[in-house]
Amino acid sequence: MHVILLHGFWLDGSSWDPVLPALRDAGHQPHPLTLVGAGGADAPGVGLRDQVDAVVAVLDGLDPADGPVVLVGHSGGGAVAHAVADARPERVARVVHLASEPVGDGDCINDELPEVDGLVPLPDWEEFDEEMVADLDEAQRAAFRARAVPVPVGVARDRLRLGDEGRYDVPATVICCDITSQMLRGWVEQGHPGALELARLRDVTYLDLPAGHWPQLSMPDEVARVLVEVIG
Repeated sequence: MHVILLHGFWLDGSSWDPVLPALRDAGHQPHPLTLVGAGGADAPGVGLRDQVDAVVAVLDGLDPADGPVVLVGHSGGGAVAHAVADARPERVARVVHLASEPVGDGDCINDELPEVDGLVPLPDWEEFDEEMVADLDEAQRAAFRARAVPVPVGVARDRLRLGDEGRYDVPATVICCDITSQMLRGWVEQGHPGALELARLRDVTYLDLPAGHWPQLSMPDEVARVLVEVIG
């Protein structure tokens, strides 16, 4: 099965490298994409729709005869994955959200991150909730910061536009890391604004992977194992 992997903020496609061998050993064809504008010279002018359209183009380039694909979105990449499922619901077998939740029509990924010249740089560690970074040791934090690429401010702040309710029929798996499945289910039941789109999905499986917000950096073997199990 084709598996399109979409990274989160401040990363690029190479962040998936440690999980690729397990996916290939399981018989899948992984496609770890670097999203448009991730660290490139054109980054300040890139918007969220640019990233979505680029991933849709990759999906359209895969042979439909190979069957529907799995989209894996980490953090902000989960919003892109959900939007791709909105654009091509019939081509997507499952959306896997790793430390992420779907973003709804008219919402943005994060409009509170500080901007510098059209870009959002990786903040200081003190700006993150402790549970997001607790599993990253000093060496891992240094390696992350050394590889970090700024995020185009439009990707963080643009309002997502969705139009096909067929996306709600696409099965989803939410791998809960720095937020537990119990917390997330509670938000769904309470009608929390950040969980409204998740609440509309008709087929959702929740899994807990006790980790911080970047588990492919802190525990890649566990991420690989879970992805292989989820994809099947």
